[in-house]
Amino acid sequence: MGHTYSNNLYHIIFSTKDRCGLIADVYRQELHRYLCGIVGNLDCATIELNSVVDHIHLLVKIKPSLSVSQCVGKIKANSSRWIKERFALPYGFQWQTGFSSFTVSESSAESVQRYIQNQPEHHRTVSFAEELKVFLEKHGIAYDSAHYLD
Repeated sequence: MGHTYSNNLYHIIFSTKDRCGLIADVYRQELHRYLCGIVGNLDCATIELNSVVDHIHLLVKIKPSLSVSQCVGKIKANSSRWIKERFALPYGFQWQTGFSSFTVSESSAESVQRYIQNQPEHHRTVSFAEELKVFLEKHGIAYDSAHYLD
């Protein structure tokens, strides 16, 4: 019998639609628990998760039979539905259409965890737009500076 061994770590980032401040303090921790539950139900593992008002960071270990797009699609669809059903938000709730994902080596996982844990402090001085631009450039990803947030 053949075996599959993998350690597919991804730093995943996605925002609310139009980066509106929709992730409210009143349900943030409950949302985090729910997101971890979705990841667990996919037989994947949440290593770290944090958010600020307009976006989420996750460090997840994704099983090899699931693509990053499939994983993120399920996370976003289920959590969006859960927020809409559970909280009567007068402005509605949606995630952005896309997402960003970056592979993480095991040797870098701890520093990515610390980075995710420190999101509230980090975003006191750095916007989501600035942060994402730095990630794209650091990882050598070409982007259109006029439309990378669309």
